[in-house]
Amino acid sequence: MKVTVCGAAGGIGQALSLLLKTQLPAGSELSLYDVAPVVPGVAVDLSHIPTDVKVAGFGADDLAAALSGADIVIIPAGMPRKPGMDRADLFAVNAGIIKTLAEGIVANCPKALVGVITNPVNGTVPIVAEVFKKAGTYEANRVFGVTTLDVIRSETFIAELKGLSTSDVKVPVIGGHSGTTILPLLSQVEGVEFSQEEIDALTPRIQNAGTEVVMAKAGGGSATLSMGAAAARFCMSLVKGLQGEADVVDYAYVQGNTGDAEYFAQPVRLGKNGVEEYLSYGTLSAYEENAKNEMLATLNADIKEGVDFIA
Repeated sequence: MKVTVCGAAGGIGQALSLLLKTQLPAGSELSLYDVAPVVPGVAVDLSHIPTDVKVAGFGADDLAAALSGADIVIIPAGMPRKPGMDRADLFAVNAGIIKTLAEGIVANCPKALVGVITNPVNGTVPIVAEVFKKAGTYEANRVFGVTTLDVIRSETFIAELKGLSTSDVKVPVIGGHSGTTILPLLSQVEGVEFSQEEIDALTPRIQNAGTEVVMAKAGGGSATLSMGAAAARFCMSLVKGLQGEADVVDYAYVQGNTGDAEYFAQPVRLGKNGVEEYLSYGTLSAYEENAKNEMLATLNADIKEGVDFIA
């Protein structure tokens, strides 16, 4: 298994790379790419950890070598959100970075499974898809927006609220990956009931948890450690699917089959070709149905922005 992390020297990239060094199957290769000059040092640092995963670092001029033969590419590259920044500010900076990396993937590992972390995910995933389409190599089942952070935050907040173990809490999260486009399906959390007051408090907290971190870091960064953990969890789901493990189900932002928007976070069954089956997100409560309908205009506008950037 070869996994390439594009943006490996950043806060998310280093946390993710550390976890992959300790979790990838023995004999795997972890390829670290970044334009930052410290990436060779990050690779050497990680190489001292005693696991049977080979680590190599690649600088700004070595994107092709970093990507060549990759089975999975995870992309946390780009500018993190800072206090006062909105998604339009992020898009202006990160869209070009994602386009360049997508072009590299097309040229060097077009069959790789691609997980996009770079925000705003609602718009950057369509950029990757459009680059692949232009090259004639697009397969919707191989391109993912990584929304796992919304899932793990939901699990954490609900476990804390209800006094449960996080291992006993499973929360479906659908829609997009910013603000009100994030929709936790609290009505589907097994073994737990919520009052309307709890739903009214939990839902916006999950949706705005990124801002909670940005404000707490007081200009010192955004969610890096939790995002690294979320990305590693999703990457390992992709690995299990590629290895042929049965019934690997996870949530991701994909060009699926919900009929809600062209790209939408939903449950998927993963396998040797990425998505093997797009699964239904089930029946929504009246509250969730209304929230879904209200956020679709925002989500569709985000998607259009990504498509238009390449067009």
